[in-house]
Amino acid sequence: MTPDDFIIQAITPTTHDLGDFRVHRSLPVKGRTMVGPFIFFDQAGPARIAPGQGIDVRPHPHINLATVTYMYEGSFLHRDSLGTQQLIEPGAVNLMTAGKGIVHSERSPDEDRARPSRLSAIQTWLALPDRFEEMDPAFEHVGDGGLPVIEDGAVRARVVMGSLWGVTSPVTTYAQTIYADIQLSPGGRIAIDPSADERALYVSGGDAALDGMLLAPQTLYVLRPGIAATLMSVDGGRVVLCGGEAFTSSRHVWWNFVSSTTDRLMQAREDWEAMRFPLIPGDDQEFIPIPQGRPKTVSYP
Repeated sequence: MTPDDFIIQAITPTTHDLGDFRVHRSLPVKGRTMVGPFIFFDQAGPARIAPGQGIDVRPHPHINLATVTYMYEGSFLHRDSLGTQQLIEPGAVNLMTAGKGIVHSERSPDEDRARPSRLSAIQTWLALPDRFEEMDPAFEHVGDGGLPVIEDGAVRARVVMGSLWGVTSPVTTYAQTIYADIQLSPGGRIAIDPSADERALYVSGGDAALDGMLLAPQTLYVLRPGIAATLMSVDGGRVVLCGGEAFTSSRHVWWNFVSSTTDRLMQAREDWEAMRFPLIPGDDQEFIPIPQGRPKTVSYP
């Protein structure tokens, strides 16, 4: 088989240098807004952070989406306008459902600021199906040990969302969703389930190949529907598998907002400028303003 037999599209992310660390953004890009419900895909770090320093993602709003935070190294303190305050560490997942509107922040906890630390994470957004776009906002956290793990020799795969390899994650899904963190030791191999409408693989570290075809690191590979293949590694690697059902209606992205209509995006923009979103208890003194001009995150309808 040739690469075209497996791969629809290979997406090289845009890299944003945020000073203390870099973010590699694979979705959305021109020619590809979504893979299943995934409409935003970031790898943050890896980064070393000096004592006295930390990450401060100031309060900002979302609508009509769910954010998924999954840590490789380090930790974030999540706060939101529901009053949630939740520390997330490796092996855990935060799912924040924005629905009709939510505001949140993510900051390094004081314990991490007091010493040298590391940060590495995958952050994604999931578009909500039409019937859930304007639902009440919600938050859930599943801690380390709460997500199912498949271990088979030189492979360890954690199912973050959905059902894979005969196990099901407890994390809420609004559309059919698959999301897994696959760690391959040298010589490790695992079958990639062909059943989801849309699937993608992303090598976040090390090396990996799909049926012998080498996959470049920090590249999102959108797989051809229905193709069964085996993921493998020579020296060891870490790979994200994501995807799910194909949406039948379009989604648009502007800054931190996602919606099935552009009018709703503009309404959210006006609401944030007028400070009509709820505030975060205990973190209401700062905020990220609406970008002037074209934001870094935007779809291409």
